[in-house]
Order: sequence, then C-alpha cells, then structure tokens
Amino acid sequence: MRRLTMLIAALAVMAGAAAANKYDNTDTIVVARDGTGEFRTIGEAVEVCRAFMDYTKVIYVKRGLYKEKLTVPQWLTNIEIVGEDRDETIITYDDHANIRMPETGRPMGTFRTFTVRVQGSGITFKNITIENNAAQIGQAVALHTEGDRLTFVNCRLLGNQDTIYTGNGGTRLFFKDCLIEGTTDFIFGPSTAWFENCDIHSRRNSYITAASTPKDVKYGYVFNHCRLTADEGVNKVYLGRPWRDYGYTLFMNCEMGEHIRPEGWHHWEKQREQTARYLEYNNSGPGANTDSRAAWSRRLSKKEAESITMQAVFTIDDTWNPEAAKK
Repeated sequence: MRRLTMLIAALAVMAGAAAANKYDNTDTIVVARDGTGEFRTIGEAVEVCRAFMDYTKVIYVKRGLYKEKLTVPQWLTNIEIVGEDRDETIITYDDHANIRMPETGRPMGTFRTFTVRVQGSGITFKNITIENNAAQIGQAVALHTEGDRLTFVNCRLLGNQDTIYTGNGGTRLFFKDCLIEGTTDFIFGPSTAWFENCDIHSRRNSYITAASTPKDVKYGYVFNHCRLTADEGVNKVYLGRPWRDYGYTLFMNCEMGEHIRPEGWHHWEKQREQTARYLEYNNSGPGANTDSRAAWSRRLSKKEAESITMQAVFTIDDTWNPEAAKK
C-alpha cells in the first residue's frame, strides 16, 4: 500500500511538471531571425504550443525572411501568427511539383509543395507574407489549408500556379484586406472561402480560380468588394474554371480590370457547363461587362445577392462570424 501511495505521488509530481510548461499561458511568443526573440523560426514556436488550447496564443514574428516549410498541425487551435510588417515579414519556400523525391525518384506533385500548411482550426495569420518563390515550372503552393475557421488579415499570398489550395470541403476560410497573386488556378480547391476587400492580381494570361466545391455544399468562393488587377501586358484572364463538377464562385461588388475576358468563365470540361455555379453581381470596371459572358454563368438579382451574407455563407455545421472576432 505504501509503495502504491508513493507511486501515485510521483505520478502527480510528474503531471504537475508537465503542466508547468512555461509556454502554457496567454503570453505572446516572439520569433526573430536575428536571435532577439525566444525562437529563430516560426516552426519552433508552433512546436511549444499546447494541443487544443482553450485560450488564444499569439506568435509575434519580427521582420525577416523565414525560409521554412511550416505546418500548423491538426491538434493546435486558437493560434494567431502575427507579423511585425506585412511586406517585410516573409515565410518563403521554393518547392514545386516537378522536384523529384529522393526516396522514390518520382515528382513530389502539387500537394507536397506548400510553404505553409494549416491543418489546425481556429488559426489566424495577420500582417505577414506567405510565398512560394519557385520558378514558373509547375504547380507550387504557397498556402495549403485543411482546418476550419481560418482567418487571414492583411496578408500577402504570393506565387505562380496554385498559390492557395483550400483543401477540405465544408471548411471555412476568411481573407480580409489581402493581396493574392499568381498565374494559373491560383485560388483552387473545395473549401468555402470569403474574400473581403482583397486585391486579386494575375501575373499571366490564364485562370484566377478553380473551385471544386462539393455538390452538397451551398457556397464555394465569394469575392466581395475586391479588385482584380494584372501585370502589364496581361489581357486574357478568366475569372475561373471548375476543377470538379459543381464548382461555385461568385464575384460581387468587385472592380474588374480590362484583363478579364469578355466570356468571363471557362468550362474546363464541356459537361461541367451543366453543374458549374458561376455567378456575378454589381461589379464595375472594364472587365465587368456581362453582355458576352458564358451562357451557362449567371447574374444574380438584387434579392438573391442580398441573401448572400457572411453569416449565411459560413453557416455549415454551425455558425461562424469572423468579423465579430477581436480585430
């Protein structure tokens, strides 16, 4: 009996020591490449965060170039990764789909190329740049999302082909005041995502979006009050093409430059004209004229547009309102 009591006491001491992790609190962790923070890489700071936190933990990242392939794992929640300066706090990597993996000799493919992969839910990025700076020689993802309730505020998301992969149907993403740029299908995948007041910049004649919204998910990509711009000489850009049947993309209250093609949308495969959900409402600018739009796309009525609110779009299994969160 005495031995059992001593064992229980020892286990209690060990548990107390584990719980005494100095990072298990609401204090901010500071990351700095120059060694003036607690960690020199963002990945190291992510690793010390406790699983399934019921409080918000801020990882503050000082100016610098952070060349790292960063994963925020599924068991982490309620983390904010905040840069000191959007344009000078940069997470970068340069993998692309044609790089051959040494263990197999085969190309790594699109879905291993990410610079940042977010598997956890309730994660926020603010004032930071995420880029894949691989040359234009294949798919190269900058941001790969899998978690739900992910927020990106005042971020730059930079790449060429496949800049942002929104990887899971039924998950919700909110982008506000962001710059997103790329070449081909540079916003693609099955998630539900709302883009508010973002700059969507095309670097080549190609396609902006490639939604693969599941049939049973009501909303896919919604762009509201965004600006569509392009590099000089780029003049034949489609708003989107459906990567899979039932792809959903809506542009409303957006400014569209003259680089947008008159037909606006491409079917990718002919039969997808029957299922694609491609919509526009109240856009402006030289690229917004819908007189020659693809016949299988549609303009919303005012009544229909008024029903498409952030609350409606983000109500799937529960209601999420990222605008109500602390700024």
